[in-house]
Amino acid sequence: MSKNTEVLYGLYNDEEILLDALRNANKKGIEVMEVYTPFPVHGLDDVLGLSESRLHIAGFVYGILGTMTAFGVMTWIFTRDWPIIFGGKPYFSAPAFIPITFELTVLFACVGMVVTFYTICGMGPGITNPVLDDRITDDKFCIAFNVNDASNEDINGLKSFFKETGAEEINTKTI
Repeated sequence: MSKNTEVLYGLYNDEEILLDALRNANKKGIEVMEVYTPFPVHGLDDVLGLSESRLHIAGFVYGILGTMTAFGVMTWIFTRDWPIIFGGKPYFSAPAFIPITFELTVLFACVGMVVTFYTICGMGPGITNPVLDDRITDDKFCIAFNVNDASNEDINGLKSFFKETGAEEINTKTI
């Protein structure tokens, strides 16, 4: 989305009304720019035609990296760098490595997934994202349309769409 995008958006009070409005938009062939909700809405991905996230694959890769790092470093330290027998254990004691291996697996997966998520979503320190309406993060549901190149007839058609589908408010904002 470029700067100075004019957005027409409608606010809804209920997620079921929002889903019905999106199904109606799909039937009419109206292209939705974005949908904002205060919490995850079951079935929204299907209605919008979004594919499943691949973030879990990244989490698995980061977890394996953490496992290999922990196991490899402990193996090297306890067998080559500093081989000390303590507690009657041999130099290479895999069962003793399990707790630290588990913790590093979880740490690498968590940190890696957070960094990946923030990178993909364009969020992070110093980045400010435009907000259409403060109530979207609290209790309102929103459907937004890009109306930069839309004619007055198209804009009036979108406004009537909002009225037909039960939008509580219809607003325009340049972001």
